[in-house]
Amino acid sequence: MQPELVLASGSPRRKELLRSLGVPFSVHPSSVTEEVPGSPSPGELVEILAAKKALAVAHTKRYAVVIGSDTVVSLEGDILGKPANHADAVRILERLSGQAHQVYTGITLVEVNEGKVRRRLIDHRVTEVMVRNMDRAEIEWYVSTGEPMDKAGAYGLQGIGSLWVDWIDGCYTNVVGMSLPLLYDMLKKMDYPVLYPLPTPEQ
Repeated sequence: MQPELVLASGSPRRKELLRSLGVPFSVHPSSVTEEVPGSPSPGELVEILAAKKALAVAHTKRYAVVIGSDTVVSLEGDILGKPANHADAVRILERLSGQAHQVYTGITLVEVNEGKVRRRLIDHRVTEVMVRNMDRAEIEWYVSTGEPMDKAGAYGLQGIGSLWVDWIDGCYTNVVGMSLPLLYDMLKKMDYPVLYPLPTPEQ
């Protein structure tokens, strides 16, 4: 029996990334809190949160491979999440302006069989991103578009925010919301078929 592939995230960007693979999946957003005690490193934090999200949804399934994911931006050791409001988005972008920063995205896969968790895989990927100098008028205009408000680091590489990204070093989809090369490797380890049969010329 082919287990159901489940995305434990309401992120439209992760949904689009997964859809691009051409594999069938369902979306079941997790409702866990994103509070983590202590002072984990960015890599530890995204792995912990990705695991929390995946496990919360996995316990509601009987046969499934559940994908949990989380993204944070790190600048000089400080973790920058999603902005709380307009002023916070402006503050974050002022910090990122003219700086290279790191984007961490964690992925957790949880395999559920007969309602029990059988296997878990947890990993993360890091991409470095360079943001050009942005003046206050540019930042205020960008924030007013609304694009930064639901994104870690208050910008979207796949949207208007790309105007101020000079270069990236690493996986592009990792910055968008989930590293597809990493996800592919993890699904292969779970023996989940990603490469679907192609039609013959006769078909």
